[in-house]
Amino acid sequence: MMPKLLLQAAAAVADRRWYGSGGRRGYLPLRHPPHVAPGRFTACLLAVAAVTTTFALALTLHRPDLSSTAAYAASPRGVGGGGGAGYAVVINTWKRYDLLRRSVAHYSGCGGVDAVHVVWSEPEEPTEELRGSVLNCSDGGGAGVRFVINAEDSLNNRFRPIQGLTTDAVFSVDDDLIVPCSTLRFAFAVWQSAPSAMVGFVPRMHWLADPGSNAKEYRYGSWWSVWWTGTYSMVLSKASFFHRQYLDLYTNHMLPSIRDYVNENRNCEDIAMSFLVANVTGSPPIWVQGRIFEIGSSGISSLKGHDLQRSKCLNTFSAMYGHMPLVATTVKAVDSRTSWFW
Repeated sequence: MMPKLLLQAAAAVADRRWYGSGGRRGYLPLRHPPHVAPGRFTACLLAVAAVTTTFALALTLHRPDLSSTAAYAASPRGVGGGGGAGYAVVINTWKRYDLLRRSVAHYSGCGGVDAVHVVWSEPEEPTEELRGSVLNCSDGGGAGVRFVINAEDSLNNRFRPIQGLTTDAVFSVDDDLIVPCSTLRFAFAVWQSAPSAMVGFVPRMHWLADPGSNAKEYRYGSWWSVWWTGTYSMVLSKASFFHRQYLDLYTNHMLPSIRDYVNENRNCEDIAMSFLVANVTGSPPIWVQGRIFEIGSSGISSLKGHDLQRSKCLNTFSAMYGHMPLVATTVKAVDSRTSWFW
């Protein structure tokens, strides 16, 4: 039975619209896959073994097939159809192999995970040694692991469609973030109740720089802004669920100028995805309360001028869209079984 949620369900799913090519509109049917089994953790064997034919068969290198773009444009599909139960984990990584092994070991062992896809954007393909060690991490009955090989280094790669994806739900996560299996299972249940929404653990907010001015200039609100006000309008894709069709919309239907901006500035692909989903649904994301663990050193968010760069992204993207699509909310999903007050 799905845990009780402290959220306003009507606000979360009131507008389930999507837009295909040419402005065609469809609706997102609510789907309720079978109950997900409890999580399980698979030990990671860090010793590298010789790569055998079995390894090569179990660990697939996949290059995105760009030929499917035209087919989608000719016959757009609504978000919500055809996916299997469970969810896929998509790990974005960059030259942090120990963290990658730990992440794969954890997520491949969680109940409900259909497959783990590692987004690879490094100039050189993963070595046989790395493939073998990553496979060892997922060995023992866990979910299968695949490398998604990209020809160029781009932050947009994390949102490229994945050939052979069999689930509607995608859990996007960075290689240095660990979400406990039980927390992940709860967040997946929340996503099932609102499959058009982004559902995640890292909330952020946008603010008007001067609410009394006619000029619509926005500022990026970090975690402390959310903590102080209890208000957010984004959940970052470093740890969030969303529907797999947003991968196609981001890559093949979103304004190319936004993807170009992400490439040029090496930042804000997560804000771009938040804009896309908000523009499609007209609704806010859903923040799930839960403990997550950072297992790596601080990333670009710790660099000087990070919030200023993010604010520039907000203003650039809103200008490209012609309006601000992000919707603020104070709703939070909480598992009442683990909360003192509910």
